Amino acid sequence: MSASLKHLSAFQRDILYLAADLETPYGLGIKRALDEYYGEEVNRGRVYQNLSKLVDEGYLDKSAIDKRTNSYTLTSEAVRAMEGRHRWQHSRANRQIQLEDLRTSLWH
Repeated sequence: MSASLKHLSAFQRDILYLAADLETPYGLGIKRALDEYYGEEVNRGRVYQNLSKLVDEGYLDKSAIDKRTNSYTLTSEAVRAMEGRHRWQHSRANRQIQLEDLRTSLWH
């Protein structure tokens, strides 16, 4: 895995952010948080398929809570990738805000 999120889908990035946010990031808890965020029920198979892919790609560590439930935690590489993504988004947003401020000041 490279320390980047750019090749992940928005859905996969949402899973990572929720895994970071939830006190106990288990599969069904992540699914419920996605349902709430999207305002509709997300297909369970889609959630677990993407969790498996994120584990395989080194973004999440999977460990058993009990016989039926797994916990998904961010790897250190995922944390670095998320920090890089945050810096990239922040710099782009700041640039846009500065341009809008400049346009506003020119017109007033």
